[in-house]
Amino acid sequence: SPPGLLLLTSFLLHMEEGHASPMQLVCDTRLIHKYIGEAKDMEKRAGQCQALPTLSCPAVLPLVDFSLQQWKSKSNETKRQEILCDLALLVGTVVEAQGQVTQECGAKELSQLYRHANSFLLLLQTFSWEAGPQELGCSPRFMEQTRVTSIFLTYRQLVQGKLRFFFHDLAKDLRK
Repeated sequence: SPPGLLLLTSFLLHMEEGHASPMQLVCDTRLIHKYIGEAKDMEKRAGQCQALPTLSCPAVLPLVDFSLQQWKSKSNETKRQEILCDLALLVGTVVEAQGQVTQECGAKELSQLYRHANSFLLLLQTFSWEAGPQELGCSPRFMEQTRVTSIFLTYRQLVQGKLRFFFHDLAKDLRK
């Protein structure tokens, strides 16, 4: 379907994955597994940073867990909106944390996390399946954390969960 291809092309541009075609992105699960691996690596490296400070202002993180049964009953547009809300909150939290983490190790990892999460956010903002009024605003479920590593954990869970299943659902739609 053309909407899926446009989304995938945008994704390739934002994620700088020049060697894969749009069809490969959705149909070749190795690519999303690459992003999951990168999220795990960032989380691991952040955990190895010596003496990461406790955040003086708690990080507001989206709760990214979900019920697979409920997920399957949603439209792709609803899924996209939900992920957009989670990513917007996460990207804002990363920016705030960057202002509090000055040591090189933590700052470097937060910068990389910002680039990755913001790329997904930009991608999902570029496209909408449904014509008509968009859902107004976001009200994602959230938690507050003072540990910097919680930000990386939330990102990994989001990529490993909602984003992976979202791209899986797009692949199924393209095969129809």
